[in-house]
Amino acid sequence: MSDVVVVGSGPNGLAAAVVLARKGLSVEVFEGASSIGGGSRTAELTLPGFHHDVCSAVHPLLIASPFFRDIDLAARGVELRAPKVAFAHPLDGGRAAALLSSVNETAEALGDDAVRYRRLVQPLVGDIDKILPSVLAPLISVPRHPFAMARFGAIGLQPAHWIANRFKTEEGRAILAGAAAHSMLPLTAPLTGSFGLLFIMVAHAMGWPVVAGGSQHIVDALRAELESLDGRVVTDHWVTSLDELPEAKAVLLDVSPRQFVELAGDRLGPRSRRSLERFRYGPGVCKVDWALSGPVPWEAPVCREAGTVHVCGPLEEVELSEAEVNAGRHAERPFCLIAQASIVDPTRAPAGQQTLWGYCHVPSGSTTDMTGTIEAQIERFAPGFKDLILARSTVTAAEMEAHNPNYVGGDINGGFSSLRQTIFRPTPRLNPYRTALKGVYLCSASTSPGGGVHGMCGLGAARAALADLGIPI
Repeated sequence: MSDVVVVGSGPNGLAAAVVLARKGLSVEVFEGASSIGGGSRTAELTLPGFHHDVCSAVHPLLIASPFFRDIDLAARGVELRAPKVAFAHPLDGGRAAALLSSVNETAEALGDDAVRYRRLVQPLVGDIDKILPSVLAPLISVPRHPFAMARFGAIGLQPAHWIANRFKTEEGRAILAGAAAHSMLPLTAPLTGSFGLLFIMVAHAMGWPVVAGGSQHIVDALRAELESLDGRVVTDHWVTSLDELPEAKAVLLDVSPRQFVELAGDRLGPRSRRSLERFRYGPGVCKVDWALSGPVPWEAPVCREAGTVHVCGPLEEVELSEAEVNAGRHAERPFCLIAQASIVDPTRAPAGQQTLWGYCHVPSGSTTDMTGTIEAQIERFAPGFKDLILARSTVTAAEMEAHNPNYVGGDINGGFSSLRQTIFRPTPRLNPYRTALKGVYLCSASTSPGGGVHGMCGLGAARAALADLGIPI
């Protein structure tokens, strides 16, 4: 018998396991797949020698996370490499907006919007150490720095559309639009401003790094940390019911609410079941990985130095794309998120060649292959791109869920990020990690603070379990 059983070996499940093992509890992790990692894995998806991140590729929240600050990633073989340009956003005519490490450098490149950008962003970057711990915690918790959070919230609760339209230039509006579109919400929705501002703040303060050799090294480091504490990970072990699990003092589930309902079966009462079944999932993604014979020939030189490229044209085009997807339609010119790990990590591909990672947003559960549409968007801003393609691997939204059941309908964020569901995630409870079943906790991205490789859902669930076990945090 173990003190704790964890189901799922994604970053959150492993984070929870590490926190509990550090308290002297015996921990066993069960993973259904043959390899650990969930959304943080790396594999040769196209050709031998080309290493692609299966889901997460760029990690702005990794170094921002209070959980990972307590993990010596470098000692565990994780090397973070931040590109000179955190992200770029190409525009027609060979132009592009770009977010550089310095607020002043970025502002000066925006010309007429320099003063506006500096006034909006600089105070938030200055307060980032006060803001991040509260943003990466349940929103129902009391912030340690209420004035800094109030300043961030006063702007961030606004729709990204409103904030972006403070800027006069297409470049200024594009920076905010591209960052906010990570929310997978219409940019007219409340709270979308906070997504854009958060990613911009982190980019200036910490960068948007990739992991040398691939994201798999993050979960490998967590596994090594867990095993050094005598924890155990069992792969190829699908759990279909809570009744299958060995007896334990606490069970933590790195699964979606839909999966939890299935695992719990008759142990859940009707009211709890209905509450979990009302949990909403967001749009999905269609993801493509490419093996390339050389770097992407972006017309705008700054895009060639960017680790991430937001491909979609001006604000209006981004807004239309996200509105179409949330209305259940495929956008003709979708917002595409492209990652170029090879520009700072040449180990991803054979000498002189590169990997490229990208996806576009699609309606939930879509079976449509968007490869041609995504490639057309890239070719629009990088003529000659298609000539570099050696091989590609495409996964539709429906296939994403088949590959990882946590991605319901292809939703890689673990749930719709509306204002209500961000505050009460996954259901209205004082503690978002406790469930209606005593000793059973949710620790997936469907809990607060949501998607991303930050481990904070696992940390929060582990702390809830420790409190219930009477163990000091």
